[in-house]
Formats: sequence, C-alpha cells, structure tokens
Amino acid sequence: MDELELLKKDWKKGEDNYPKLTYNEIYKMILKKSSSIVKWIFIISLLEFAFWTGISFLLKDNKNAKHFDELESDFLLIPFTILGYVVLAYFFYLFYRNYRRISVTDSAKVLMENILKTRRTVKQYVAFNLIFMIASAVIALYIEFSQNEDVISKVELASANGEAFTFYAKIIGLTIVTLGGAILVLLGFYWLIYGILLKRLNNNYRELKKLEV
Repeated sequence: MDELELLKKDWKKGEDNYPKLTYNEIYKMILKKSSSIVKWIFIISLLEFAFWTGISFLLKDNKNAKHFDELESDFLLIPFTILGYVVLAYFFYLFYRNYRRISVTDSAKVLMENILKTRRTVKQYVAFNLIFMIASAVIALYIEFSQNEDVISKVELASANGEAFTFYAKIIGLTIVTLGGAILVLLGFYWLIYGILLKRLNNNYRELKKLEV
C-alpha cells in the first residue's frame, strides 16, 4: 500500500501504528511529490530534445541527409523544422510553468487543477511528436516524388506499363510499415517514461480527492 494511503488512514482513524499527521502535513507531502514528478517531466523533455538534436547532428553527413540536401527541399524543410522547434519550445515553457505553479500551490483544489493541466500538457506533447513524425514522412515522400529524378522516372515507367497503382501501393505500404514501427517504438518510450510519471501523478490526484472528502 502507498505510504500516503497509510498516513491518510492514520490521520482519519487515529491509529497508533504510525505518527499522527495533520491534513496540512499530508497535503505538503503530496505537494512535494507532485512538484518533483512535474520537475522530472520538464527535465526529461529537455533531455529528449537534446538527444534527438544530437542524433540529427551526428547524422548530418549521412547519405540520406546529403540526398535531401541535393534536392530543392529547403522551401519546405526549413519552415517545417523552425515550426517544430517553436512548438517544442512552447511545450518546454508549459512544462516549466506547470512545475512552478505546482511548487507554489497552497490549495488542494488548485493543486488538483494543476495536476490535470500537467496531464493534459504531456498528452498534447506526445500527440504533437507523433503528428510531427507522420508529417515529416509525408513531406519526405512529397519531396522524393516531386524532386528526385530517379523516382520520377520510375513513376513514369510504371505508368507507361500500367503498373502505377502497384508502384504507389508498394511505396505507401512500405512507408506505413516503417512509420508504424517507429511510432510503436516512440509510444513505448513515452509509455515507459512519461506513462510512469503520469501514473504517479494520478495517484497523487486521487489522494487529494480523498483528502477533500
């Protein structure tokens, strides 16, 4: 059983097995735990950003990266990349703001509201990253089909042989399988990291609701 649950029962029932704690003392414990969890959400999001940024720099001279550099794709990739950084910066701000708000909260009701806001922010952050990944794949396909002469020639050849549908089906199928695998890996990572933190935050939320009863 959770330590807070034991302490709460002690506070309500007056058992002698554990030290007597007041409502405010139990609340402060929940506040401290919640603040620590939200702080780690903020720190992990920054570490995740640093990790993927580092990977992108390491792969800068990769064959695929050079391939896109050779194509006329800056008109799409640069604005898209900037948009991604701007939105991520906004989420970092929200995570930090949530942490600061929870740290200075002096009301159980306000703390519960801030926990719900933090949960919502994390879910939106995860959704954005998944949507951004899918959008990146769509943009990459568009660039390939509109700028890559080899791909354009293959499309024309397939069309001339009456195999355009088969050609597009293979490309789309391969993209879906690859993208699906990447999404599953990312979801697994988010479930392992943010899922565990959110579960603990949810436990704190339930404890607060019980205290308010």
